[in-house]
Amino acid sequence: MLTKRIIPCLDIKESRVVKGVKFLGLKDAGDPVEVAKIYDRQQADELVFLDITASFENRKTLIGLVEEIAQNIYMPFTVGGGIRDLEDIRDLLNAGADKVSINTAAVKFPGLISDASRKFGSQCIVVAIDAKKVTSHPKTTLGASKPEITSWQVYINGGRTPTGLDAIDWAKKAAGSGAGEILLTSMDYDGTKDGYDLLLTKSIAGAVTIPIIASGGAGKPEHFYDVFTQAGADAGLAASIFHYQELSVRQVKEYLLQKGVAVRL
Repeated sequence: MLTKRIIPCLDIKESRVVKGVKFLGLKDAGDPVEVAKIYDRQQADELVFLDITASFENRKTLIGLVEEIAQNIYMPFTVGGGIRDLEDIRDLLNAGADKVSINTAAVKFPGLISDASRKFGSQCIVVAIDAKKVTSHPKTTLGASKPEITSWQVYINGGRTPTGLDAIDWAKKAAGSGAGEILLTSMDYDGTKDGYDLLLTKSIAGAVTIPIIASGGAGKPEHFYDVFTQAGADAGLAASIFHYQELSVRQVKEYLLQKGVAVRL
């Protein structure tokens, strides 16, 4: 049985860890290197580093900071933000990243996914999808409302720019193009601590065969259990509860073990 992964996330702005709610109201959450060391000691399965303003500011990822973190941790390390081409990917892998996460550039230049997976291997190409719920109320020919339809739209540039892309369709295309994993963030649930968007996660997990990292909404150990057992996620990513020491990675894993979920401890 494959073990489920618990993954802390460092959202980086101006070389500091930050965290907000629904991508807004960002607050300082510490020094990236020191925070990364804490998660390494807690035996997190992986660490994700997202330079959240790089694409919007049209600049490259803070590669010096990536190098410093990579030198201080021993767990797999995924880096995203500001990646535009194969050279950027090569630079980050050379700086110590094990995987790269691509969002904006993947949407703008879908061929980058297939080019990167051929060049570096699909195992290190993660496509990040930031999705926001869209609810429509279709009408019948007589004007009566049909049951509401829920879908999710993909956003880029750190959640600033809607694309018109349907998240499920885009996930299928990304997987078919060679992505090794999908990092799926619910913009509606991000930072709320109310639990993951189980319907969104289940919909994407059921549409593709590659691993899904669920992100957005973790607030207690039960939320990880739910996203693994009810929505089919392969990994649970969280930030707020770990950054502010409401829970440790180990506490989450111990809870999951007690509930019969396979994790590495």
